Amino acid sequence: MKKVAFCKVQASGNDFILLDARKSKGINYKQFAKKYCQRHLGVGADGLLVIESSMKALFKMRIFNSDGSEAEMCGNGARCVVLWARKNITDKKIIHFDTIAGIVESEKVDRGVKVKLPNPFGEKHNIPLKVYSRGLKVNFINTGVPHAVVLVQALASIDVNAIGREIRFHKKFAPAGVNVNFVELTGPNSIELRTYERGVEAETLACGTGMVASAIISSRFFTSKDAKFKVRVKNKSGETITVYFDKQQNSVWLGGKASQIYKGEILC
Repeated sequence: MKKVAFCKVQASGNDFILLDARKSKGINYKQFAKKYCQRHLGVGADGLLVIESSMKALFKMRIFNSDGSEAEMCGNGARCVVLWARKNITDKKIIHFDTIAGIVESEKVDRGVKVKLPNPFGEKHNIPLKVYSRGLKVNFINTGVPHAVVLVQALASIDVNAIGREIRFHKKFAPAGVNVNFVELTGPNSIELRTYERGVEAETLACGTGMVASAIISSRFFTSKDAKFKVRVKNKSGETITVYFDKQQNSVWLGGKASQIYKGEILC
């Protein structure tokens, strides 16, 4: 057995185990995530963030869900990684790092970290689905990972785990599946959001790429005269995050706080 150093980090209630793989070698990250992300038998987290060396940028971020599957991108995880990098690699205001979804740019701001996500693609509206014998209209967009967005009323009463699971595994989104976001419009340029996350296979307190997906889909109901949108998104955690993008859905930024909860060592 050997000791593996880790950090526990979070952004908007989305929590992660973070490993610096430049120092910790020979770890099976899929097995590690499945074992130590368990809430009752491990450290407990929504996912595992792994820092690796990169030839393209300052470092590479990899993301493993709690079920061991690897994700392409994670907005909240990206904010956590930038916070960690500023403490351990560089204190530069602007940092670029590598992900499966592409190069991500980040910027230090007064109230935390802003990350520029890959431009979204594949947007589709009003996809008809049948869930529990009921017809639904679902929207789709890929913001680094695939997301379904369902506009609802009375968000607090939605059974996110049951309905979310049915949509996540629906044949129309096979074989990759989707993250599922339930969104309520709450005011001019503001929404409230609950998300069922693929890979975690349950509702989480927040999802960064889900915030972006939901903000963009919801923006077609806003009457902004500006060339750019600034959408306030309230998460299950109670925290409100801001998503920035233009009308062409380019230059998409996610901004908010992140924090390190503690450091530790695991015998594995």
